Amino acid sequence: MVNRRRTAQIKRGVEKAGPVVYWMNRDQRSQDNWALLFAQEMALVRKAPLAVVFCLASRFLGATVRQYDFMLSGLEEVEADLAEKRIAFRLLMGSPEREIPGFLRDCGASVLVTDFFPLRIKDGWIKAVADRIDIPFFEVDAHNIVPCWAASPKQEFGAYTLRPKIHRALPELLDTFPRLKVHPVKWEADVSATDWTAARRSLEVDKTVRAVDWLRPGPRAGRRTLRRFILDTLAGYDDRRNDPTMDGRSNLSPYLHFGQIAPQRVAIEVGKARVNTIAKDAFLEEMIVRRELSDNFCHYNPSYDSFAGLPAWAKKTLDQHRRDKREYVYSLKQFEEARTHDPLWNAAQMEMVHRGKMHGYMRMYWGKKILEWTESPEDAMRIAIHLNDKYELDGRDPNGYVGVAWSIGGVHDRPWRERDVFGKVRYMNYNGCKRKFDVDAYIAKVKELSG
Repeated sequence: MVNRRRTAQIKRGVEKAGPVVYWMNRDQRSQDNWALLFAQEMALVRKAPLAVVFCLASRFLGATVRQYDFMLSGLEEVEADLAEKRIAFRLLMGSPEREIPGFLRDCGASVLVTDFFPLRIKDGWIKAVADRIDIPFFEVDAHNIVPCWAASPKQEFGAYTLRPKIHRALPELLDTFPRLKVHPVKWEADVSATDWTAARRSLEVDKTVRAVDWLRPGPRAGRRTLRRFILDTLAGYDDRRNDPTMDGRSNLSPYLHFGQIAPQRVAIEVGKARVNTIAKDAFLEEMIVRRELSDNFCHYNPSYDSFAGLPAWAKKTLDQHRRDKREYVYSLKQFEEARTHDPLWNAAQMEMVHRGKMHGYMRMYWGKKILEWTESPEDAMRIAIHLNDKYELDGRDPNGYVGVAWSIGGVHDRPWRERDVFGKVRYMNYNGCKRKFDVDAYIAKVKELSG
């Protein structure tokens, strides 16, 4: 049975007979999916058919064909997995506020279930759909181990305030997943196989940012990547994670972003690994506490992607330094084409452009230099978010918005020594990077990617 702390009822609605529908959005997998398990539980109680729908928007927050390719390839796998469980899958194309209510009316649905996503756009979709339907509507946090609303009822100041709340809840919520059952009640409506070629043709996105070929998409590839990380990399994670010249990363963030692997599954498998506790704890701190802190920020702060959402101390200090002289000021185009004076920053940008993924330590340096080399913190946030969302496989994500807000506006950080432009926001520089890793080796490594 799905723990009820994971679910929230959006609308009570009218109880009636009919199919149960799971509107899949953030958590794009058939295994280890609390929202799908809850939907099946509801369908079994009602002895009703069960269907999964995904609504494909032709454009989404600046995503390019790179991100759409990764997502759609994963969804093709989900469709096949669901067919083995006798669960119908339907790809809708268009705006969710129109397509979801229409599908529910056509099939005579009795219950709608969706997964939790703390961005404004999904919140708007949920409210619009709720206004257009008259059946019970549930939201399930299938992404966070401790559901966002259960972890805290408010925006937290930082990891130090959220961490104890997360750890208190983990013994109850870090449990094993039940298996998705072969569904006993057949979906009678006609659901033909999805035309994935037509789905791709429907996209109105930038096709110049090509799909990556070094990382395979889909839930099965996500599970393989997790196994390789545990076997080959996890033991040295605490020592190697902040060195961009070494292979110390998990490479799980694209799979986590698209919900192709459950964070809870990652935590369970890492917890069982026979490696040193220090390495496991370092990884789980980032994978659980830091990642769920990002969801907390976006859920409770509607201005998560703008200057208005920054902490008061950071806004004050950045305001006081607005007129400070900038030694360099670059345009969006110059940043995008990696035409700055700094070869290290240029390499970080090119790593993201070519791989769809920048090393985590370099993302901090990258963001802070954008603040230093733009005319205002507003410009810095706009440029950083645009580039992150255009090139990163895991863009348009709470982790990305919080990473930008931390780098540029001190979110989840504290005031530091005051200096020009940054005020009291934490500063990073080239020499600091040189003390941490071989800068020349990193630049040379990225040049190899660039061909």
